[in-house]
Amino acid sequence: MKAQQTKDWAIGIDIGGTFTDVVALDYAAGKLHSLKVLTTHGDPTEAVISGVTGLLHSCDIDPSRVTRVVHATTLFTNALIERGGVRTGLLTNEGFSDVIEIGHERKYDLYDLTIERAPALVPRNLRQEIGGRLDAQGNELEPLDRTGVRAAVRRLVDAGVESVAVCLLHSYASGQHERAVAEWIRQDFPDLGLTLSCDVAPVIREFERVSTTVANAYIKPLATRYLDSLETRLAALGLRSGVLMMLSNGGLSHVSDAKRNPIELLESGPAAGAISATHYGQRDGHSDLLAFDMGGTTAKLCLVEHAKPSIAFGFEAARRKRFAEGSGLPLKITTVDLIEIGAGGGSIAHRDLLGLLKVGPASAGSEPGPACYGRGGEQPTVTDANLVLGYLNPGYFAGGTLHIDTELARQSLDGLARSIERDVVEVAWGVHDIVAENMAGAARVHVAERGRDPRDFVLLCTGGGGPLHSYYVAQKIGVRTIICPPAAGVASAYGLLVAPARADRSRTVTFRPATNSLEELEQAFTALERDAQAALDNVSTTFGPARLTRQADGRFVGQGFNLSVTLPAGPYAGDGAPSVQATRSALVDAFEAVYREKFGRTPPDVPVELVNLRVSGESPPRKQFEPDSLPTGEKASPKAMRQVYFKEAGDYVPTPVFERSALRAGFTAEGPLLIEDASSTLVVGPRGHVQQSPSGNLVITIKDAA
Repeated sequence: MKAQQTKDWAIGIDIGGTFTDVVALDYAAGKLHSLKVLTTHGDPTEAVISGVTGLLHSCDIDPSRVTRVVHATTLFTNALIERGGVRTGLLTNEGFSDVIEIGHERKYDLYDLTIERAPALVPRNLRQEIGGRLDAQGNELEPLDRTGVRAAVRRLVDAGVESVAVCLLHSYASGQHERAVAEWIRQDFPDLGLTLSCDVAPVIREFERVSTTVANAYIKPLATRYLDSLETRLAALGLRSGVLMMLSNGGLSHVSDAKRNPIELLESGPAAGAISATHYGQRDGHSDLLAFDMGGTTAKLCLVEHAKPSIAFGFEAARRKRFAEGSGLPLKITTVDLIEIGAGGGSIAHRDLLGLLKVGPASAGSEPGPACYGRGGEQPTVTDANLVLGYLNPGYFAGGTLHIDTELARQSLDGLARSIERDVVEVAWGVHDIVAENMAGAARVHVAERGRDPRDFVLLCTGGGGPLHSYYVAQKIGVRTIICPPAAGVASAYGLLVAPARADRSRTVTFRPATNSLEELEQAFTALERDAQAALDNVSTTFGPARLTRQADGRFVGQGFNLSVTLPAGPYAGDGAPSVQATRSALVDAFEAVYREKFGRTPPDVPVELVNLRVSGESPPRKQFEPDSLPTGEKASPKAMRQVYFKEAGDYVPTPVFERSALRAGFTAEGPLLIEDASSTLVVGPRGHVQQSPSGNLVITIKDAA
């Protein structure tokens, strides 16, 4: 029996390209409530307030009993992709203003004669050079000139700049020059937005550092205005607990920290999906997962091993070509490592120049949306195809909050069908199959690049489209087991409420474990830990205790690439530390073990050096959500029969449709069948067998072909 609490609600809000999902957790009752509303792109807060208000009323929630409001959004990612940020200026050292444009001078497609780089966020006329210089150790070679700085910033302000990125040479070693420049700017131009590279990305690699700093400055005023407005409007509803933000690293942060570095929010929605997948997988003891999340605009896949989503320490935004590394803006942020493709419910099907059927990456989004929405869209989409195939219930789409029209869907596909000389059903199936193949192809590459075999994993599907497409995606990549969690269509919003608070800090310190001073290494790590702990202290009333992990990017001396490894816990020097030799050996062994796992062997007699030091801090929620146990009972009966198309049959077949809320623990059935809830529909084909586990997960096993 759960103890009654005076405050026992939490609300998660996830803004996607098509839908805004709102979830409320009732901790005392162990219940999850959700609502989907169409995203309002002109002002995303409209959909947020509409969804939150609707959920407060429908669940009779007293706003004063809501202890947490957690948010994820694609707004800032879209601002980079669509170039919708503010007019931004760049301050850098003399002779270095073109670093942002020169980049690496590598072609991301060697054989494309018309290749175009992603244009710089700051044009040349908005870049200003200033005097002053530090060396690679952070020692001053040339002092700053305040008069020159003031004149440079004045030119930017006169050109209409709202935000300035300051990225000076070797500020990863010392931020003294950047902080002096910032102080002068605040005194002379207090309303100007400001971003320092020593705060956002204090690590080596000049191009990546300036790119990250500029991108943060580009979206910072936009983020500040949006988050201020969101806080104000939520408070007006009586939600006064403040707002927490999901970061790209899969952890939560206070909104004040998010305003300072909004670049860390870019992959917040997909990160929340990976966290929820991990949470649901652990309920049934599955720690190795392929987390497949498909929404209205994109599909994502993340590798989860040992109940931990893969983490990367770099990210590329706004790529010119989706799978071409180097075609976007490199950003030095910690992020959940996932593959993303333009395949969602709103993805548009079309005939290409060769006369072939293609799907995406263009999307109808929510405005006007798929043709079946009846909101002015005319182009055929994945949702239209799924409706024609019988996978969707026109009277129960998004829990019945949005009516969709089968005839409009059929009409949109008819023109495409005639253009490629096929019938409508063939085209509808082709669209469904192409989406599955696109996702499977991306998954094969993503998993193989990490040295893994997809057949060793369980596919866990979330999002409105994940359960619709997982049956055929799994077969294409060789996976035999699928998990569909409760409320799969709003899993990302749910992930916001089970995620830990997290803070990642890093800095460049070139260190050779075999010879350099362990006291200096310990001092550097202690400073990073202190900074990470301070960020976690901002949310310590609802999260804790904190656990800090030491990591580093290492390499063998002479190599040009780094490998990220987890290091032994400290301290490395002083009271409580092991012997000097034991510590040195442990640091080297930690790197070499990961190196051997990845490459099979280590080079002989080459010293190891650590390049970037990292600290990750995590604090779990103090109040854990315990879902009410699933009751047992008699075998559920279908609520309806529907004609549904399956490739195995080559035609429509009478298919039972079950209501998910009516299923009890132990429910089992053979496919084909559909299982509907308010946020998604699970498709189980003829070779599938489904079972309801006590945890609430639906487990689908795919049998071998006859």
